[in-house]
Amino acid sequence: MGANGGGTTMRLTALVLQLDEAFLCLLKRWGLCIWTTATMMGGKAADFHGPAQTNFHKQTSCRLTPRRVIMERTRTIEVGNAIGQRVRVMGNLHSLRRMGGVNFLVVRDGWGSVQVVTEDESALTPLTALTTETIVAVEGRVVSAPQAPGGLELQQPQIEIISPVSEAPPITLSKRELKANLTTVLDNAVIANRHPARRAIFRLSATAMASFRSILNERGFTEIQTPKIVASATESGANVFQLGYFGRPAFLAQSPQFYKQVMVGVFECVFEVGPVFRAEPHDTTRHVNEYVSMDAELGFIKDHFEVMAVVREVLDGILQGFATRNAAELQLLNVDLPKVPAEIPHIHFAEAQELILQRHGVDVRHEPDLSPQDERWLGAWAQEEHGSDFLFVTGYPMRKRPFYTHPDPARPEYSNSFDLLFRGTELITGGQRLHRYEDYLAALAAANLPTEPFSWYLDAFRYGMPPHGGFAVGLERLLMQLLGAPNVKLVTLFPRDLNRLAP
Repeated sequence: MGANGGGTTMRLTALVLQLDEAFLCLLKRWGLCIWTTATMMGGKAADFHGPAQTNFHKQTSCRLTPRRVIMERTRTIEVGNAIGQRVRVMGNLHSLRRMGGVNFLVVRDGWGSVQVVTEDESALTPLTALTTETIVAVEGRVVSAPQAPGGLELQQPQIEIISPVSEAPPITLSKRELKANLTTVLDNAVIANRHPARRAIFRLSATAMASFRSILNERGFTEIQTPKIVASATESGANVFQLGYFGRPAFLAQSPQFYKQVMVGVFECVFEVGPVFRAEPHDTTRHVNEYVSMDAELGFIKDHFEVMAVVREVLDGILQGFATRNAAELQLLNVDLPKVPAEIPHIHFAEAQELILQRHGVDVRHEPDLSPQDERWLGAWAQEEHGSDFLFVTGYPMRKRPFYTHPDPARPEYSNSFDLLFRGTELITGGQRLHRYEDYLAALAAANLPTEPFSWYLDAFRYGMPPHGGFAVGLERLLMQLLGAPNVKLVTLFPRDLNRLAP
């Protein structure tokens, strides 16, 4: 600095004390001197960071407080962009290991984790009497370390406690796999969902919903949100949750079916992502009583095969979304993404039952629906015959489908409807709907249902509706099949079943 260096330092110190946060960070971007706590208190100037470090501000910008400069937070997934620089990460203390004078910490944030290494025991003093899940801020120098997770680590750490935790969590999160049974995981879901593997599941869930929206928005669909408290059951034959509504009975919606049909008369093509409720007393590995349904409905179709074509596009787009946005999660969960064929194979319901009889010697031709075993057999056949994880089964019997389903004009006992099987399990249900008012009156009469509870719904058809159809994708069922999970509750954020209302 020269002979007047000391005086210059003091004058610059006084100047920095008057700078606001924005100007201080601007100095940093220009490669000028970064002033530490000691400088703010009248001490020596900090290390000089020269112009060669022009990208440093992207990761570690600073803010001025009355006593010191604090580095801005760097996410763990961004640490690799600051090799050789000091960064500040914040998150949970995922693990702490002391190994022969070398201490290894792992800090986990909402995106990933980073290893912190120190041989200085005094650096760990803030963690005295604390346990994992303590919320910490750690400043350290980023060093390339091929042996470390992710190939890098933080050294020379300074640890700050943000939220101390002195009691061990009820479930261990530091192992690669969550070693706990289903009940323990669900009872402690508030903590268990922090585990990287479970977090990865719900990142895939978020991508599925975002991709569903993106694909349909690009096709000109309009997103809607429909009521979840309704005056009548949506579908005959399925149990509903009843509740009191200011002295009147009401129900939780089994699906947005009626409303999305009505809105075809407004927008032609609509979709919704939201919860649905089924009061079915099933305690199986593939049933929950509340789940997320991704619904779509489109107008001016010829038949259900046009709906099936949209289903194929949606599925392909969701899987592409996983591949593009979730490489880390797919690797962590060891997921093998299926290929969606250019044309998904399909088989008529009656032919499917004949196929089961021929291949397995089981006569199910009198059944109005497919059993889980039937679906597994058909899924295996689709893989063997077509090399496809997906199979459309079309033409389910009208006696099994809701009253609004359009019959097959050539075979009126069967419907213009479909299920999509994914790896041998029903994933999507859809089809063509009735669109003429007189047909609805006849269908309600045939089902022994009164018209009065549906009067508002019928008005849409009384005053003109185009031929239309749609489908619904069960989000949790999709994840269960994709991941090969043994129980749908394992891919449900906070499941609701026969016995569980909390957490």
